[in-house]
Amino acid sequence: MELGVKIKRLRLRNNLTQEELADRCELTKGYISQLENELTSPSIATLEDILNALGTTPAEFFSDEKNEKLVYTEADFIEKLADGHKIEWLVPNAQKNEMEPIRMTVEPHTSLQDDVPHEGDEFGYVLKGSIWLHIGQAAYPVKKGEVFYFAAGKVHRIENRTAEKAVVLWIASPPTF
Repeated sequence: MELGVKIKRLRLRNNLTQEELADRCELTKGYISQLENELTSPSIATLEDILNALGTTPAEFFSDEKNEKLVYTEADFIEKLADGHKIEWLVPNAQKNEMEPIRMTVEPHTSLQDDVPHEGDEFGYVLKGSIWLHIGQAAYPVKKGEVFYFAAGKVHRIENRTAEKAVVLWIASPPTF
């Protein structure tokens, strides 16, 4: 593990110079430079002081960031087929995130069930075909290339009134699907 590289990254993220970090830890600028260039290793006590000054803990500092998946392929998607529509969760376990993206395919002449009011916002982008977006008592046509965005505090659903499949990229924040 390259301690110095990680320390430098944290220092820069905190907008600190080597001298400022050294002052906060009662060290010298030269020592911080040697650490960042992997020319020396800190004692455990010194490392704890540096991490404290950088606003992190040893557990966070040593956690393996490489385990976080950032790119998902179709092999990762989770699919659910229901009456007249298909839902594809594009990011598995997105419930732990701030938003949850899905791809919804709605068969011709199909209306989905009402979604109950809840906190948060919903965004959709029609990739193919067209839909009707029902919010409360109102209905809005949305066609390919158009988007919708609304606060989810009212009953809502989508409907495909056409003879062509509709495909919608739908994002809920916070996750609700």
